[in-house]
Amino acid sequence: MGFADQITVEALDRDPYPLYARLRREAPVAWVPAANVWFVTRWQDVEFVSKNTALFTAEVPSSPVERSMGRPTILTSDGEVHDELRCGFDSKYKPRAVADYIDALADPIIQDHLGRIAPRGQADLIADYFEPVSSLCLARSLGFGHVDAPTLLRWFHGLAVGAANYENDPAKLAISDPINREVEAAILPIFERLEREPDGSALSHMLHDGMKPGKTRPREFLLPSIKIALLGGMQEPGHGAASTLVALLADPMQHRLLLADFDKLLPKAADEGLRWMAPIGTQMRQATRDVELGGVTIPAGAPVASVISSASRDEARYREPDRFDIRRTETGHAAYGFGSHFCAGRWFAQRLVVSLLRALLQRLPDLTLVPDRLPQFRGWEFRAPTSLHVTFTPN
Repeated sequence: MGFADQITVEALDRDPYPLYARLRREAPVAWVPAANVWFVTRWQDVEFVSKNTALFTAEVPSSPVERSMGRPTILTSDGEVHDELRCGFDSKYKPRAVADYIDALADPIIQDHLGRIAPRGQADLIADYFEPVSSLCLARSLGFGHVDAPTLLRWFHGLAVGAANYENDPAKLAISDPINREVEAAILPIFERLEREPDGSALSHMLHDGMKPGKTRPREFLLPSIKIALLGGMQEPGHGAASTLVALLADPMQHRLLLADFDKLLPKAADEGLRWMAPIGTQMRQATRDVELGGVTIPAGAPVASVISSASRDEARYREPDRFDIRRTETGHAAYGFGSHFCAGRWFAQRLVVSLLRALLQRLPDLTLVPDRLPQFRGWEFRAPTSLHVTFTPN
């Protein structure tokens, strides 16, 4: 029995990074029975698989995303279908579009939550700040103007359970299936309104952009990708910013360096946080034919996980890859993926991560981790601190 055969989902959830490091050394392309998928773990191979659509298609019928959310999705389609789904996202989430609205959208939500936290002198920044703020910002940009943060977070956690269910656990489907139905029911009246009265929301762009007058894209065509957006759009900014803050607070020297040169180092810290602790772990593919890679043959039709979180810690690309370092000279990371499926919301997430950290650290510069309640990370497909307890001077 090889090392990959011994990997369990529980071990991956607890901490996948030592497992990925060993796979990169011993079996960079390996079938992992517990997850029912081939793992590809080195940067060069991850990039190759993610970009080479002729050999590795995004259309993966066994994907837990499709099994949970339906099809087609923006993550599990190629060619014209993918381009059609991406059209509405790109209109709202390209760099120039994001720059036009992100501050006006995000700042009031950020300041409202900071105003609630600041007088208390203590907080769990996952529950009190990062998750609710990122979920509300994403939902408002999509067009969910009426849905409150507790509902969005319940949706988020339910959708995440289904999307990460590689092992086909019926108990996990029992959690995610009702949430999927609830999200769909909430979207339908928004569709009805936007079909009659378009606005500037992402949902409106998805319905109308590129269509003939009086025509809109079919609702069932868009629904799975909207659920993808609700899930991923909450993770990368909220969880990415939270993981970055954990790393900064765990290293007082780097925290001081950041505060001393805030404008220059904050974007670098945000990128380094996403490299060090990628919120989303994989890009899913399926081999279109037998493919030799990493010294083994992946058979035609096999599901393949390009492990982007592992690529971002590849020793061949980064010095001391397991160390968070805001002065790192190596640039780039794989957290947003590669190729045509490079994250559609990357610019929104990137701006929001910086905004979340900037406002928090400026308002509460003396944040300190609670020693007996230190953050614990969990997950491999979606990884983040389960809590982030801090103290600070009330203001």
